[in-house]
Amino acid sequence: MNAAVATELFFPSPTVSAFQLGPLTIRFYALAILAGIVFGVWLTARRLRLRGGTTSQTLDIVTWAIPFGIVGGRLYHVITDNQLYFGPGKDPWGALRIWEGGLGIWGAVSLGLVGAAIGARRAGVPFSAFIDAAAPGLLIAQALGRWGNWFNNELYGQATDLPWKLQIHAMNQTTGQAFTGPDGSPEIIGYFQPTFLYESLWCLAAASLLMYLDRKYRLGAGSVFALYITLYTAGRFVFELLRSDPANTILGLRVNTWAAALLFIAGLALFQARRRLPRSGVGPDHGSTPQPAPDIESKGTPL
Repeated sequence: MNAAVATELFFPSPTVSAFQLGPLTIRFYALAILAGIVFGVWLTARRLRLRGGTTSQTLDIVTWAIPFGIVGGRLYHVITDNQLYFGPGKDPWGALRIWEGGLGIWGAVSLGLVGAAIGARRAGVPFSAFIDAAAPGLLIAQALGRWGNWFNNELYGQATDLPWKLQIHAMNQTTGQAFTGPDGSPEIIGYFQPTFLYESLWCLAAASLLMYLDRKYRLGAGSVFALYITLYTAGRFVFELLRSDPANTILGLRVNTWAAALLFIAGLALFQARRRLPRSGVGPDHGSTPQPAPDIESKGTPL
């Protein structure tokens, strides 16, 4: 099969998902997540300044939101895919090895919102102002984080012959190296739909649309985040239907497919309920205590 497809077009996957830096093993999955967090925080801080907040307020809030989100994402993954870690022949300690992959976005956002609510209250920022500011950055963070799945050779769809098919290797996640065949070359499992790439591109497009709509229509408090839920889950529903990796199902559909469908409906309802409210912001006119002037000047078109 390898010789037959050698001259065909395909999207390659890495054969290495980690490297050594002294005594440390650096995982590209973790670097992708970290890159998403850094960019998401930067964009959130910029957008919150345009709503009357400060960068220090953003940092205070994300100090709570990020750890809560990571814990929530891992808990969701372990609960919904518990067969990977528990049972005969399984390693339950693997549930703690987050660097090997496995973060459920539903759990990450849910528990992350709890952390954000605590941080926003402590920082004197209306919760709606923060989540509206954070929504586009969250989408971009998800887009960047998906490239960690590329390094891990995971999150792919059904087998395909499309020109942009994704080449998948058999990876040893413990060593961060692809298994090799008898000839010493990396072992290829096959060629599949690159659903990680579809989701990454969808998140980038949704983030751009969200910022455009927020700028053009000055959407009501909380409705920007509601649109984030709606746009993301619309794409995620489709991508889940394309995926072929093992997953728990309910009535023949993957658990994440049901979650995406239900959250899409909830997002639409929330948007309809919030879109005509005044725009979210920080300050006495927005239900928070007076704040000092933004600590960093921000000029130009609002994001």
